[in-house]
Amino acid sequence: MNIALWMLQALLAATFAAAGLFKLTQPISVLAEKLGNWVHDFAPRVIRVIGGLEVAGAVGLIAPAVLGIAPSLTAVAAAGLVIAMIGAIVVHLRRREFPATGVNVVLVVLAAAVVWGRVGPYSF
Repeated sequence: MNIALWMLQALLAATFAAAGLFKLTQPISVLAEKLGNWVHDFAPRVIRVIGGLEVAGAVGLIAPAVLGIAPSLTAVAAAGLVIAMIGAIVVHLRRREFPATGVNVVLVVLAAAVVWGRVGPYSF
C-alpha cells in the first residue's frame, strides 16, 4: 500500500505542479482560453496565488518524506489540496461547468486518499 500511496502522491504532485505553473506563467487571456472563463471572476493576483498554492502543495506531497524532514507535512499538503479542490468544485458548480467539476471531484478524492493513508495506517 505504501508503494501505491507514493505513486498517487507522484501523480498528484505532477498534476498540481503543472496546473500551478501554468497559472503562474501564462497571461490571463491564455488561461481563460485553456481553463475557461472562470478566471475572469477573479483578480489576476488571486489566480497567481492559486497557482502558487498548487505548486507548494505539489512540493509538499513529495519533499518532506523524501528529505525526511517532518514527513507528516505530506498529509498536511494533501489536506490543503483537498481544501483547494473543494473551493474549485464550488466555483465550477456555481458556473454550471460540470466537466470541470468532475475533474476536481476526482482530484479531491485522490488527495483525500493520500491524507487518509498518510495519517492513518501508512503514516511515515
